[in-house]
Amino acid sequence: MLTVEKIGGTSMSQFQNVLKDIIGHSNSKGFRYGRVFVVSAYAGVTNMLLEDKKTKAPGVYQRFIQGEDYESVMDHLLTETLKINESFTDIGLDSKVCREFLEERVRQTKAYLSSMEDIVASGYVERDSIFSAARELLASIGEAHSAFNTVNILRNNGILSELVDLTGFRDSKQLSISERIEKSFKNVNPHEAIIVATGYTKGIEGIMREYERGYSEITFSKIATHLQADEAIIHKEFHLSSADPKIVGVDKAIVVGRTNYDVADQLADIGMEAIHPNASKPLEMAGINLRIKNTFEPDHPGTVISNDYIGPQAKIEIIAGSDKIVVLEIHDTSMVGEPGFDLEIMEKFKRYNISYIMKTTNANSISLVIWQADLDESLAAELEVEYRTVTVQEAAIVCVIGSNIAMPRILARAANALAKNDINIKCISQSLRQVNMQFVIDRENYAKAIVCLNEDLCVADY
Repeated sequence: MLTVEKIGGTSMSQFQNVLKDIIGHSNSKGFRYGRVFVVSAYAGVTNMLLEDKKTKAPGVYQRFIQGEDYESVMDHLLTETLKINESFTDIGLDSKVCREFLEERVRQTKAYLSSMEDIVASGYVERDSIFSAARELLASIGEAHSAFNTVNILRNNGILSELVDLTGFRDSKQLSISERIEKSFKNVNPHEAIIVATGYTKGIEGIMREYERGYSEITFSKIATHLQADEAIIHKEFHLSSADPKIVGVDKAIVVGRTNYDVADQLADIGMEAIHPNASKPLEMAGINLRIKNTFEPDHPGTVISNDYIGPQAKIEIIAGSDKIVVLEIHDTSMVGEPGFDLEIMEKFKRYNISYIMKTTNANSISLVIWQADLDESLAAELEVEYRTVTVQEAAIVCVIGSNIAMPRILARAANALAKNDINIKCISQSLRQVNMQFVIDRENYAKAIVCLNEDLCVADY
């Protein structure tokens, strides 16, 4: 059996658990070859390299493009990553060897960035292309660091292991992401050693430019499909559950045993990614099942996501959503009966690179739910000039999702659960396929809505 497995940053930061429970070093029953591990950077490292994903606090990259002192930030990065190294010496990491690798990578990166500064200063090259290259370069350091350490630890524990460095750090070959993966795995036999690959892959299309911070799952997906894996596995720090355990409580969050890729897409659309949608499509098309496992509960089988799974019994599988959305509503009496009235609105959204999560309409109103972070004041101002009334309102969205929820009364039951808890529904949407019911509510009621829907639809018997 061949599996391709991705390990997330939080799990990598607790590599003692990864070594013992995922790789199975201390458990002869669990250890086997025929496994390719695609590793993320340790938790927080990519934030230091680029910018904080949540707070947007600047990292090396942001300092670089602003013309600020980035070298001292890189020195701080080196100090912090060497501290990470020291935390793994008790499980076999060779401090000297791994320090030398990291210091050389940081030193060479500084040299590359210095050369980029000179090119930008010359004025002969477009700044954006140089900045994009710098972002790719910096992103690659985190995965190179964690992958090198992983192989070092495995070898020092007597496990045959091979590093597949896809970062192309000193490789000037103009290869696409897929070509680099194919070339790098050409002479690799995963049945003879544990293979550890970097989550970052260098390619002419720019993996950061195309997929931003979801790039390691793209690498994972492409490797799995290239090797025709029997199963793809993602190790996370949590289970895929009926609702967020932090909101409903661990005892009320039911692990989803099986579901399908359609449900995974619904989750990705509202920011709760079981897997990046651009990573799931190749797996889905190749017929490769995806398993989501909790790193810290290794004996639990996790959740299997497959192509054609439909729950044998009608039931709600997941309650999910976000309180970081806004509703943008256009009201104009001239739209009634006017074919293609919303075409111009959609063209404006495309021009501003905004994708909506949900859209509802009536005779003279169109309501679009978008991420608050995507809201552009220029777009709102442009719409206000052209249409009678434009309203922007902060809100939350909660979704009732399942592979088999096409049953009578379930919509009424969900709406009633919200009503019983004094939660008003501002907008509602459900497509004919009936895998996702979406409710827009007041933002302050978000957590209460998740709790009551999970309690009524997932925990309680129908």
